[in-house]
Formats: sequence, structure tokens, C-alpha cells
Amino acid sequence: QEQLVESGGGLVPPGGSLRLSCTASGFNLEPHAVGWFRQAPGKEREAVLCISDGYYISDYIDSVKGRFTISRDNAKNTVYLQMNNLTPEDTAVYYCASAAACSWREVWFDYWGQGTQVTVSS
Repeated sequence: QEQLVESGGGLVPPGGSLRLSCTASGFNLEPHAVGWFRQAPGKEREAVLCISDGYYISDYIDSVKGRFTISRDNAKNTVYLQMNNLTPEDTAVYYCASAAACSWREVWFDYWGQGTQVTVSS
């Protein structure tokens, strides 16, 4: 069964860091683009960052530039989201999803993880 599983979420104080992982099972992630999305309470889900199969990175939110980075380790079938200097505004459920190519549009993404909660609070 093809699926994506996120991990690494949790509660962190403002200014802290977290690294989220998105691991694929049942299929090879290498030929796919992988995007990270997030949904804050009461808001629509939004695209955060995406990495293509060729390691090209697309970013979609100005507020995370310089703080969040995306990377992939094909040997581990995993994509990472490193989040530094977190603020309460980053509190959300974070999802990863795979697609043929990066896009901010969710419709292009086929497999989705179940999401992992990130809460930034003192």
C-alpha cells in the first residue's frame, strides 16, 4: 500500500526548531516531487515548500524564507522540513504530499500523509 507518513511534530517554544520527516512506503519517492503544506486553525491549507525530483526547490510563503528548508534523502525514501526560529504563527498541522512536479495547487498532488501537529507556544 502506497502511503506517506509524517513525523517529528510536537510542542516547541518560540525561537525553537523542529525537523519534520516525510517517509514513503510502498513506492519509490525518488522520481516524485514532494511538497510540504500546512493548515492553521481556522485557515485554509497552504503550500509551504516543495522539492522536485531534480532537487529544485520552490517556496510559497514569504514568512518562512530564511527559516525553513526542505531536503531529501532518496536512500531513505524521505523528505525533510527543517524549521528554525519558529513563531506562534507557524502553529499548524503539517502535511507532505507527492506529485509529478512541484506546484502550490493541491490538485496536482496524489499521495498525502496524515499530518503532524506543530505547536509553537511558551
